[in-house]
Amino acid sequence: MAENGELKINHSQEEGEAKILALFKAVIKLDGSDLHLKADAKPRIRIGGQIKTVASEPLSNEQIEKMVFAIMPERLHKQFAEEGAADFAYAVKGQDRFRVNAFRQRGQTSVAARRVTRNIPTFDDLHLPKQLPKLAEYHQGLILLSGITGSGKSTTIAAMIEHINSMRACHIVTIEDPIEYLFEDKKAFINQREIGIDVANFHDALKYLMREDPDVVLIGEMRDQDTFSAALQAAETGHLVFGTVHSSTTSQTITRLLDMFPAEERNLIRQSLVHNLRAIVTQKLLPSILDGVDRVPAVEIMINNPSIRKLIEEQREAEIIDVIKGSYGDGMQDFTEALYQMVQKEWIEVDIAYEVAPNPEELKMRLKGINTSRGGILA
Repeated sequence: MAENGELKINHSQEEGEAKILALFKAVIKLDGSDLHLKADAKPRIRIGGQIKTVASEPLSNEQIEKMVFAIMPERLHKQFAEEGAADFAYAVKGQDRFRVNAFRQRGQTSVAARRVTRNIPTFDDLHLPKQLPKLAEYHQGLILLSGITGSGKSTTIAAMIEHINSMRACHIVTIEDPIEYLFEDKKAFINQREIGIDVANFHDALKYLMREDPDVVLIGEMRDQDTFSAALQAAETGHLVFGTVHSSTTSQTITRLLDMFPAEERNLIRQSLVHNLRAIVTQKLLPSILDGVDRVPAVEIMINNPSIRKLIEEQREAEIIDVIKGSYGDGMQDFTEALYQMVQKEWIEVDIAYEVAPNPEELKMRLKGINTSRGGILA
């Protein structure tokens, strides 16, 4: 590291792929999570949640575009020119993959590249609750992972898919844009379809999905009415389906999904959720105080038991959190319980827990030994 706190990286003088490859390798070597490039600025790498500046000359827009177009699939060049953004994946040979988003800002090109490691982490590696492996052992239904961008949803799903891969002889089909983790067949065999490479679009991938005889399905993102309808249909016909949703709470996840549909169709979707939804897992990544661990997930878990089903059917999503709080012994937990456990295990600072808690006063009472959801003193 240079005296001014910048990261020193040795660059080849070559342009294009060689230069961005050197930056990707630097991210891997430094155990970073993201690379950011912006015209007329020095490259930046996120390490342990913190943005660090690379000790180099600022990159021109021309240099960034040479790097981007050297690794961007040719099929996306036109899309980038017309829409100002493109997503794709790039694999560093023998090492990790990067999920790359190239985008225009102020008429110039920027890049945000998320590192995805080759090794698929286990539940223990990720410090996930012990309930999650049990969710992966369902054989039918819909399991949703929700959270904001960068909350670790894809990584948690990868751990669940790998758990199934190791435990169950079945056929797993993933539909991803782009593929993030590369799975190797174990007890299961896995087909991974990447939008734009293996199939033109999500619509076509979903149209052919049931003809591919899957047992387990991963739909990378529930982004619209078509993807969610296909997920529900797959769950209804006896498949186990995983998907991600951009939302920050369990009840918000259900509301967001229903809002994809016209008002006259929502009762039908509710009924399908009542019968086919198995669980919603919502995550937030927080700075860790564990040695060698940058961030750990705070996880809210909702399991679709009879009480939850009744609330969904009666359009009372706002009350779901009360059922979760009263069902800790049944495998559920809200964010307050998750934060309490993380503080008790000395995974996070208590100040961080209060900062992100939905109800800081409730967390404070919980840490004092008063469980407000049960109305008593903890043993």
